[in-house]
Amino acid sequence: MICDDTLFRSHANMITMAGFLVGSFGFGILSDVIGRKLGLLAPVSLHIVASIATSFSPNFTVFVICRFFLGASNAGTFMSAFVLAMEFVGPSKRKFVGIVIEMFWCIGLFVLSIMAYFIRDWSTLQLAISVPSVLLLAIFWFIPESPRWLVSQDKTEKAEKILRKAAEVNKVELPVKLFDKDPLDSGPEAKVYEMFTSPVLLIRTLVIFFNWMVVSIVYYGLGLNVGNLGGDIYVNFTAANIVELISYILCILLLDRWGRKALHCTSMLLGGIACILTIFPVLYLDKSYEWITITLSMVGKLGASAAFAIIFVFSAELFPTITRNSALGFSSFCARAGGMMSPYIADLGTIVKGDFGTALPLLVFGGSSVAAGLLSLLLPETLNQTLPETVEDAKQFGR
Repeated sequence: MICDDTLFRSHANMITMAGFLVGSFGFGILSDVIGRKLGLLAPVSLHIVASIATSFSPNFTVFVICRFFLGASNAGTFMSAFVLAMEFVGPSKRKFVGIVIEMFWCIGLFVLSIMAYFIRDWSTLQLAISVPSVLLLAIFWFIPESPRWLVSQDKTEKAEKILRKAAEVNKVELPVKLFDKDPLDSGPEAKVYEMFTSPVLLIRTLVIFFNWMVVSIVYYGLGLNVGNLGGDIYVNFTAANIVELISYILCILLLDRWGRKALHCTSMLLGGIACILTIFPVLYLDKSYEWITITLSMVGKLGASAAFAIIFVFSAELFPTITRNSALGFSSFCARAGGMMSPYIADLGTIVKGDFGTALPLLVFGGSSVAAGLLSLLLPETLNQTLPETVEDAKQFGR
């Protein structure tokens, strides 16, 4: 993937993102059907196999096939784990849980950068980073099923058992009878396409899907673009990780003060404007001011990282329980479609030569981020609101 074959790098990243797309869609639906726990164990198992197989790839074709399944399992693991964690807690803890999960993602990036610096042999590195998946598989066996999913499937006895165990641990008294009526009016037959059955749900769903696509383009695109910014790639990657961690800390501090909508819109606009501004130092300043371009790119990363964290929490609160995992799967489907575009956008500088080619990827990232941020103002606020359980609840939500 060097010299005349440098475009193979973009192809490989695109195919990995295609795996993310298929995994988000497939494992999202699977998790709604068989449950959050089994829906989590399946992609983790696939991740172990794909990680090990990737390190033994004899040629580019086998390599990208393995990377496809690696992307699919990665998306399925994160999506199922995120939904499971969010459904374990009440409104007051959703923000904390949703952002802390992203912080552990960021910690993983720090670990990856250290391992990549000291393990320069790629296949050895790939084997090394497959080890945590084996540990996860063992740990996940001890995690209970989501009570919300059990209730949505009318399995109230199992849900009550888990809730009473939680109450016992937390020293909380629960009423003798937890469920006095059918938990969901529409039962477990609701499908994600019902989110398109009314104008209000259609507009909200399309806005969410568009924001997922754009935030993925910007987030992954800026990550892939660090090698094109100049300077040491390890320093740039680590700086981007530090900025990402800062964005998650800011989300924890501000998400319950500003609300989901305001903070998401602000993050998208901040990141987008910062990316657009890079055209000025690139076109009008010499190489000694390269640090300005890098700084603006990092501000863009700050906004994109914060927006990615917020959109997970925001979407999980907007979609009703009975379609939540499938809807998040479709949202992630849109994000991965954006992710498939991001490698080619990030590598525009290799196609369009000169200073403008350096700024062009950041201009595309910035313009799309500003547009998506403004559209997010059409969504209702979800701060401290009761999660909608049915599609009818979702229709009335925010009115």
